[in-house]
Amino acid sequence: MPPDHFGEEVAAAYDHSAQGMFSDDVLGPTVDLLVSLAGDGAALELAVGTGRVALPLAARGVPVSGVELSAAMVARLRAKPGGDLMDVTIGDMASTRVAGSFRLVYLVYNTIGNLTTQDEQVACFANAAEHLEAGGAFVVEVGVPDLRRLPPGQDTLVFAHGADHVGYDHYVDLVSQNAVSHHIEPDGGSLRRTTTPYRYVWPSELDLMARLAGLTLLHRWADFTGAPFTGDSRSHVSVWQKPG
Repeated sequence: MPPDHFGEEVAAAYDHSAQGMFSDDVLGPTVDLLVSLAGDGAALELAVGTGRVALPLAARGVPVSGVELSAAMVARLRAKPGGDLMDVTIGDMASTRVAGSFRLVYLVYNTIGNLTTQDEQVACFANAAEHLEAGGAFVVEVGVPDLRRLPPGQDTLVFAHGADHVGYDHYVDLVSQNAVSHHIEPDGGSLRRTTTPYRYVWPSELDLMARLAGLTLLHRWADFTGAPFTGDSRSHVSVWQKPG
């Protein structure tokens, strides 16, 4: 099982992040698209966290289950309205199985990168496919690697700089595609710094992982609004389908 980088200190601050992921203009299109893909079926969120997406999705009438490595994050989910009713399994998203099959399995906000080896990411796709019913969809939201912005000879890139949040990536190994993300945010009268290792992955590489799992690319957009994905897109939302 991979190490848990989302312990009590991170979990306590997660819902107060300054990164905008809880805003209505982010969550609204996310939930709208997931509702349309789930239809009248059930959904499984891998790395469900504190329920940022799962709880509003469930409130829209979609039965949602979750898998989460961090017990501290799940404790925050349980404390929210409806969180105590959600079926959540503590475990690794690359290997943990839950009962039943699902119309939709999804993995949002760069979380595929928390699996820091290619083998783990391949296993995650296989695990998602095993949970899908025939015709079901696997959705991944993740950034496009920013390497073309990295000057020759440098290994660090600032991706956010503001009064409430400074973020930068340290590219540790360009061969294994490993990096460490650093976030600095105000915390009362001091600054809170969190670091998370991750493995960045290219859209074409994800397509191959999906193919190995028996899935076929159905859609790829720049974001959850359905904006077209282009060579200049900084992120993508990709949908692969299980034959049915």
